[in-house]
Amino acid sequence: MVLHGIYGRGRNWTTLARQLAEARPDWASLLVDLRLHGASPDFAPPHTVAAAAADLVVLEDETRQEAGAVLGHSFGGKVALVHAAGGHDHLSQVWVIDSTPETREPQGSAWRVLDTVRKLPPTFPSRAAAADGLVGGGYSPAVAAWLVSNLRFDHGHYAWRLDFDAMEALLRDFFRTDLWDVVEDPPRGTVLHFVKANESSVLSEAGCARIEHARRRHGQVYLHRVAGGHWLHVDNPDAVLHLLETHLPGAR
Repeated sequence: MVLHGIYGRGRNWTTLARQLAEARPDWASLLVDLRLHGASPDFAPPHTVAAAAADLVVLEDETRQEAGAVLGHSFGGKVALVHAAGGHDHLSQVWVIDSTPETREPQGSAWRVLDTVRKLPPTFPSRAAAADGLVGGGYSPAVAAWLVSNLRFDHGHYAWRLDFDAMEALLRDFFRTDLWDVVEDPPRGTVLHFVKANESSVLSEAGCARIEHARRRHGQVYLHRVAGGHWLHVDNPDAVLHLLETHLPGAR
């Protein structure tokens, strides 16, 4: 299962999933739209990391497919760690892509999106108009273009598909959820792989040191440093693909 970050959707990882299927045909990928994202807009509160992880268990039950590995980027990384904490016997690996088990005060570009969109009009005559507003708020054209993919055309104008109050609830829970217990005492049989983007501060150096200490103590967690920014599947997909191709276990 592949879990996107906040404001994203599963299809953000389509290219990498296709490449992985070619490189490792013994693995297939399920690109999940997390609660309140993409094609999963209607979920009851509370909107938390734990609730998003519980959704995965329901998904596995309803599809009758148990994931041997889960990859999560950013917000999805913490969801993947909470899922791992459930101790699923079938889960051999968890990949945490530029995310963190740490807690901290809300901050960063994803958090600033909330303030930026709330200063913009509720509707727009075009996607370009919305993108211009985001660029004016300090975001790059590439990030703005990705964010406006969350617009829908309705009654002659464009409006956000996302409920930003619910996004705020998810992000607040992300920042206050401490998952060091999963790193320092992972379930038997589950190996954790953290991938840190060298040009991102999402995973702190103190956090990296703590992960390395856990690796030396029990050997079930690894840290990989990769060139690129937070959006590694865009900045350096070849490196992410190489790690997965190399470290995913063989078919059972």
